[in-house]
Amino acid sequence: MLTTDPQSFPTTLVLTEDEDQLVWEVEDWLHYKNPADAELVRERFQCLNSLGTAVSQYPSVRNTQLLHGEARDEEKLIEALCGFSSASHLLHIPTKVVAVRSFLVAKFHAFSLLSYLVREISEFYIPTRKIIFSVICTLMAEDVYFSCLEDEFLSHDTKVRLTHDLISLWDSGIDPRAIHHLPALINLWIARDEAPPVFGTMDGTSELLRISFDMGDDWRDFLIGESLNNETRWALEEFLFGLSYEEIVQVRSRLARFGVSAVGYDEIRSYLGSKPSYALVRGDNPRGIYDFFIDRRAAGLFRKRISAPGPRRTLEEIYLKFRILLELK
Repeated sequence: MLTTDPQSFPTTLVLTEDEDQLVWEVEDWLHYKNPADAELVRERFQCLNSLGTAVSQYPSVRNTQLLHGEARDEEKLIEALCGFSSASHLLHIPTKVVAVRSFLVAKFHAFSLLSYLVREISEFYIPTRKIIFSVICTLMAEDVYFSCLEDEFLSHDTKVRLTHDLISLWDSGIDPRAIHHLPALINLWIARDEAPPVFGTMDGTSELLRISFDMGDDWRDFLIGESLNNETRWALEEFLFGLSYEEIVQVRSRLARFGVSAVGYDEIRSYLGSKPSYALVRGDNPRGIYDFFIDRRAAGLFRKRISAPGPRRTLEEIYLKFRILLELK
């Protein structure tokens, strides 16, 4: 994550002390193993630091600005966000926001390079991958906030509190609330990776049981609280099977039609007549994890637009929203 001045919001986007120390140790190790790689790492992180400095030159989204005598401040931004409903965010948000996202993407690529160069050295590889997952989850957190702001059933007061957190994320690259939930999201993906889908009868029971063993009490509370919510069940099935809602319905229909009791992964492709909508992704591939999240989110937004059955949010959105709203109570 990014650091902040404890007395104020940060003036410069920088790495944490632990991240900086890790980069220094890897660079020092590479200097003896492969000087060319060490130089590449040094140049890449110099560029990242320069980008952080440049991004920080943009004014805080909390600042009051005058435009033709009209004040634009944090309160007006909060008011606008609470009434936000557009699925296209890019041209509706301050430049600083887009710039911070560019820094996070650059940070993802820089540490991805690092992880590739140290993939056989666990003392470097493990913390590097943790940083990469944190960046991915931070990017996901923004989508969760927008999902909450677009929820017509949330109270205005709740949306205002969530908007303050979203602005903090935009202003500094840090989400003071969701940062406590990132480990849970990472654990969810680790658990999924260790319990790949077996399909079988397509009821998802074995997959759900296996990932639940590795999750905390809040996950069980989430499952109990959402047990009667069809959207959560559908989103969970997409997450577990790596198939779209429409494909799951198609496979189950075929099993029932032909009296087949179980199906394997290789058979899934022949059942669908094409490759699955979502690429096969493992938990050790952060880029694939984010792609899988974005693909499911895009499919959900499309279903919402045309009023089609199926999940309109991803499991990650529903789970993080559950945790965040529980904390707000």
